[in-house]
Amino acid sequence: MTIGKITPVAILLAAFALGSCSKDDENEENNKKVDDKEVVNIVDGHEYVDLGLSSGTLWATCNVGANSPEEYGDYFAWGETEPNKDLYDWSTYKWWNGSEFEPPIKYGVVANPGKEYNVIELAPEDDAATANWGKGWCMPTLEQIEELHKYTKVESATQNGVSGLKITGRTNGKSIFLPHTGWRDETGLNDVGSYGLYWSRSANANGHTLSYAHGSSAYDIWSDEGRYMGLTIRPVCSKKRKDIVADK
Repeated sequence: MTIGKITPVAILLAAFALGSCSKDDENEENNKKVDDKEVVNIVDGHEYVDLGLSSGTLWATCNVGANSPEEYGDYFAWGETEPNKDLYDWSTYKWWNGSEFEPPIKYGVVANPGKEYNVIELAPEDDAATANWGKGWCMPTLEQIEELHKYTKVESATQNGVSGLKITGRTNGKSIFLPHTGWRDETGLNDVGSYGLYWSRSANANGHTLSYAHGSSAYDIWSDEGRYMGLTIRPVCSKKRKDIVADK
Protein backbone atom coordinates (compact mmCIF):
# COMPACT_ATOMS: atom_id res chain seq x y z
CA MET A 1 0.00 0.00 0.00
CA THR A 2 1.22 3.45 -0.87
CA ILE A 3 0.19 6.12 1.59
CA GLY A 4 1.16 9.67 0.76
CA LYS A 5 0.12 12.71 2.74
CA ILE A 6 -1.72 15.39 0.84
CA THR A 7 -2.71 18.55 2.65
CA PRO A 8 -5.67 19.97 0.71
CA VAL A 9 -7.51 16.68 0.45
CA ALA A 10 -9.29 14.30 2.82
CA ILE A 11 -11.45 11.26 3.53
CA LEU A 12 -13.11 9.96 6.57
CA LEU A 13 -15.51 7.94 8.73
CA ALA A 14 -17.08 7.20 12.06
CA ALA A 15 -19.23 5.27 14.49
CA PHE A 16 -21.23 6.26 17.53
CA ALA A 17 -19.18 6.10 20.71
CA LEU A 18 -21.87 5.23 23.23
CA GLY A 19 -24.97 4.23 21.26
CA SER A 20 -25.91 1.44 18.88
CA CYS A 21 -27.23 1.08 15.34
CA SER A 22 -30.49 -0.56 16.34
CA LYS A 23 -33.87 1.09 15.81
CA ASP A 24 -34.82 -0.05 19.30
CA ASP A 25 -32.09 1.87 21.09
CA GLU A 26 -33.75 4.23 23.56
CA ASN A 27 -31.19 7.00 23.79
CA GLU A 28 -32.74 9.77 25.86
CA GLU A 29 -30.12 12.26 24.77
CA ASN A 30 -30.79 11.78 21.07
CA ASN A 31 -34.56 11.35 21.12
CA LYS A 32 -37.18 14.04 21.64
CA LYS A 33 -40.92 14.55 21.30
CA VAL A 34 -42.85 16.74 18.87
CA ASP A 35 -46.61 17.12 19.35
CA ASP A 36 -46.67 13.98 21.52
CA LYS A 37 -44.87 11.97 18.89
CA GLU A 38 -41.43 10.54 19.43
CA VAL A 39 -38.71 11.70 17.04
CA VAL A 40 -36.01 9.05 16.69
CA ASN A 41 -32.64 9.68 15.07
CA ILE A 42 -33.25 7.21 12.26
CA VAL A 43 -33.22 7.59 8.47
CA ASP A 44 -34.22 4.64 6.29
CA GLY A 45 -33.77 2.29 9.27
CA HIS A 46 -30.29 3.45 10.27
CA GLU A 47 -29.26 5.72 13.14
CA TYR A 48 -27.27 8.93 12.97
CA VAL A 49 -25.52 11.30 15.37
CA ASP A 50 -25.76 15.08 15.11
CA LEU A 51 -22.28 16.41 15.95
CA GLY A 52 -23.43 20.02 15.69
CA LEU A 53 -21.65 20.65 12.39
CA SER A 54 -22.61 23.87 10.64
CA SER A 55 -23.35 22.15 7.33
CA GLY A 56 -26.06 20.06 8.98
CA THR A 57 -24.27 16.84 8.03
CA LEU A 58 -25.33 13.92 10.22
CA TRP A 59 -23.00 10.96 10.69
CA ALA A 60 -24.17 7.36 10.88
CA THR A 61 -23.51 5.45 14.08
CA CYS A 62 -22.15 2.40 12.24
CA ASN A 63 -20.29 1.39 9.11
CA VAL A 64 -22.19 -0.16 6.22
CA GLY A 65 -22.64 -3.83 7.07
CA ALA A 66 -22.09 -3.33 10.83
CA ASN A 67 -24.61 -3.81 13.63
CA SER A 68 -22.73 -1.93 16.33
CA PRO A 69 -20.29 1.02 16.38
CA GLU A 70 -17.24 -1.15 17.02
CA GLU A 71 -17.99 -3.67 14.24
CA TYR A 72 -15.90 -3.13 11.12
CA GLY A 73 -18.70 -3.81 8.64
CA ASP A 74 -18.29 -4.59 4.95
CA TYR A 75 -15.34 -3.80 2.67
CA PHE A 76 -15.95 -2.23 -0.74
CA ALA A 77 -13.85 -1.27 -3.73
CA TRP A 78 -14.47 2.38 -4.63
CA GLY A 79 -17.50 2.77 -6.88
CA GLU A 80 -18.71 -0.78 -6.26
CA THR A 81 -21.85 -1.59 -4.28
CA GLU A 82 -21.28 -5.30 -3.64
CA PRO A 83 -18.90 -5.98 -0.70
CA ASN A 84 -16.53 -8.66 0.57
CA LYS A 85 -15.05 -10.06 -2.62
CA ASP A 86 -12.70 -13.05 -2.52
CA LEU A 87 -10.06 -11.08 -4.41
CA TYR A 88 -9.37 -7.34 -4.41
CA ASP A 89 -7.12 -6.32 -7.31
CA TRP A 90 -7.35 -4.45 -10.60
CA SER A 91 -8.54 -7.54 -12.50
CA THR A 92 -11.67 -7.81 -10.31
CA TYR A 93 -12.36 -4.06 -10.18
CA LYS A 94 -15.68 -3.12 -11.79
CA TRP A 95 -14.35 -0.03 -13.57
CA TRP A 96 -10.97 -1.43 -14.60
CA ASN A 97 -9.97 -0.75 -18.21
CA GLY A 98 -7.08 -3.19 -18.47
CA SER A 99 -4.30 -1.06 -17.03
CA GLU A 100 -3.81 0.52 -13.61
CA PHE A 101 -1.91 3.32 -15.36
CA GLU A 102 -4.86 4.44 -17.50
CA PRO A 103 -8.05 6.25 -16.44
CA PRO A 104 -10.81 3.87 -15.33
CA ILE A 105 -13.75 3.08 -17.59
CA LYS A 106 -15.88 5.44 -15.51
CA TYR A 107 -14.85 8.33 -13.26
CA GLY A 108 -11.71 9.29 -15.12
CA VAL A 109 -10.50 12.75 -14.11
CA VAL A 110 -9.28 15.39 -16.56
CA ALA A 111 -6.29 17.45 -15.46
CA ASN A 112 -7.15 20.88 -14.12
CA PRO A 113 -4.50 23.47 -15.12
CA GLY A 114 -3.09 25.27 -12.12
CA LYS A 115 -4.41 22.74 -9.61
CA GLU A 116 -3.28 19.32 -8.43
CA TYR A 117 -6.45 17.57 -9.51
CA ASN A 118 -10.10 17.86 -10.23
CA VAL A 119 -12.35 16.24 -7.67
CA ILE A 120 -15.17 14.07 -9.00
CA GLU A 121 -17.90 12.29 -7.07
CA LEU A 122 -19.72 9.00 -7.37
CA ALA A 123 -23.16 8.86 -8.92
CA PRO A 124 -25.88 7.59 -6.52
CA GLU A 125 -26.10 4.25 -8.32
CA ASP A 126 -22.40 3.64 -7.61
CA ASP A 127 -22.47 4.90 -4.02
CA ALA A 128 -22.33 1.88 -1.67
CA ALA A 129 -24.02 3.78 1.16
CA THR A 130 -26.98 4.75 -1.02
CA ALA A 131 -27.23 1.34 -2.64
CA ASN A 132 -27.18 -0.56 0.66
CA TRP A 133 -28.93 1.86 3.04
CA GLY A 134 -31.33 3.82 0.86
CA LYS A 135 -31.47 7.23 -0.84
CA GLY A 136 -31.37 9.10 2.48
CA TRP A 137 -27.71 8.09 2.88
CA CYS A 138 -24.50 8.58 0.89
CA MET A 139 -20.75 8.37 1.26
CA PRO A 140 -19.18 11.59 2.60
CA THR A 141 -17.76 14.21 0.26
CA LEU A 142 -14.36 15.81 0.58
CA GLU A 143 -15.95 18.92 2.08
CA GLN A 144 -17.83 16.92 4.70
CA ILE A 145 -14.66 15.12 5.70
CA GLU A 146 -12.70 18.35 5.97
CA GLU A 147 -15.47 19.81 8.15
CA LEU A 148 -15.32 16.81 10.48
CA HIS A 149 -11.56 17.12 10.68
CA LYS A 150 -11.71 20.80 11.55
CA TYR A 151 -14.59 21.03 14.01
CA THR A 152 -14.23 17.99 16.26
CA LYS A 153 -12.06 16.77 19.13
CA VAL A 154 -10.23 13.49 18.57
CA GLU A 155 -8.86 11.02 21.10
CA SER A 156 -7.75 7.39 21.12
CA ALA A 157 -10.42 5.05 22.43
CA THR A 158 -11.22 1.39 22.95
CA GLN A 159 -14.83 0.24 22.79
CA ASN A 160 -15.77 -3.32 23.73
CA GLY A 161 -12.16 -4.33 23.15
CA VAL A 162 -11.91 -2.66 19.74
CA SER A 163 -9.38 0.12 19.17
CA GLY A 164 -10.23 3.27 17.28
CA LEU A 165 -10.87 6.96 17.64
CA LYS A 166 -13.56 8.83 19.52
CA ILE A 167 -14.57 11.96 17.61
CA THR A 168 -16.58 14.51 19.56
CA GLY A 169 -18.47 17.54 18.28
CA ARG A 170 -17.11 20.74 19.83
CA THR A 171 -20.49 22.45 20.09
CA ASN A 172 -22.67 19.74 21.63
CA GLY A 173 -20.32 17.06 23.02
CA LYS A 174 -21.87 14.19 21.05
CA SER A 175 -19.51 11.54 19.75
CA ILE A 176 -18.90 8.92 17.10
CA PHE A 177 -16.44 6.01 17.26
CA LEU A 178 -14.22 5.04 14.31
CA PRO A 179 -12.83 1.52 14.63
CA HIS A 180 -9.42 0.69 13.19
CA THR A 181 -10.84 -1.36 10.34
CA GLY A 182 -7.72 -1.99 8.28
CA TRP A 183 -8.02 -2.59 4.53
CA ARG A 184 -8.26 -5.43 2.03
CA ASP A 185 -5.79 -6.00 -0.80
CA GLU A 186 -5.83 -9.16 -2.91
CA THR A 187 -6.92 -11.88 -0.43
CA GLY A 188 -5.56 -10.34 2.75
CA LEU A 189 -6.90 -8.08 5.50
CA ASN A 190 -4.21 -5.66 6.62
CA ASP A 191 -3.52 -3.35 9.59
CA VAL A 192 -6.68 -4.18 11.55
CA GLY A 193 -6.37 -2.50 14.93
CA SER A 194 -3.81 0.00 13.64
CA TYR A 195 -5.45 1.96 10.83
CA GLY A 196 -8.97 2.83 9.74
CA LEU A 197 -9.28 3.42 6.02
CA TYR A 198 -12.62 4.67 4.74
CA TRP A 199 -13.78 5.68 1.28
CA SER A 200 -15.04 9.13 0.48
CA ARG A 201 -17.47 9.83 -2.35
CA SER A 202 -14.79 12.02 -3.96
CA ALA A 203 -11.89 10.92 -6.16
CA ASN A 204 -8.81 12.69 -7.44
CA ALA A 205 -6.99 12.81 -10.75
CA ASN A 206 -4.26 10.22 -10.22
CA GLY A 207 -6.73 7.36 -10.29
CA HIS A 208 -7.01 6.91 -6.55
CA THR A 209 -9.69 7.99 -4.16
CA LEU A 210 -9.13 9.94 -1.01
CA SER A 211 -8.72 7.82 2.09
CA TYR A 212 -8.44 8.39 5.79
CA ALA A 213 -5.94 6.68 8.07
CA HIS A 214 -5.58 6.80 11.82
CA GLY A 215 -3.52 4.96 14.36
CA SER A 216 -3.01 7.29 17.31
CA SER A 217 -4.77 10.00 19.30
CA ALA A 218 -4.74 12.26 16.26
CA TYR A 219 -5.62 11.65 12.65
CA ASP A 220 -4.10 12.80 9.39
CA ILE A 221 -5.50 13.13 5.90
CA TRP A 222 -3.96 10.79 3.39
CA SER A 223 -4.33 9.85 -0.25
CA ASP A 224 -3.39 7.31 -2.91
CA GLU A 225 -5.30 4.15 -2.08
CA GLY A 226 -5.96 2.07 -5.20
CA ARG A 227 -9.63 2.13 -6.11
CA TYR A 228 -9.72 -1.65 -6.30
CA MET A 229 -8.85 -2.02 -2.60
CA GLY A 230 -11.46 -3.01 -0.02
CA LEU A 231 -12.17 -0.19 2.46
CA THR A 232 -15.01 0.42 4.90
CA ILE A 233 -17.68 3.12 4.58
CA ARG A 234 -19.29 5.44 7.10
CA PRO A 235 -22.42 7.02 5.58
CA VAL A 236 -23.78 10.53 6.11
CA CYS A 237 -27.19 12.12 5.66
CA SER A 238 -28.63 15.62 5.68
CA LYS A 239 -30.57 17.43 8.39
CA LYS A 240 -33.31 17.93 5.82
CA ARG A 241 -34.10 14.22 6.21
CA LYS A 242 -33.08 13.69 9.80
CA ASP A 243 -36.37 13.46 11.73
CA ILE A 244 -38.57 10.42 11.27
CA VAL A 245 -41.65 10.86 13.46
CA ALA A 246 -43.24 7.69 14.82
CA ASP A 247 -46.71 7.46 16.36
CA LYS A 248 -46.68 6.57 20.05
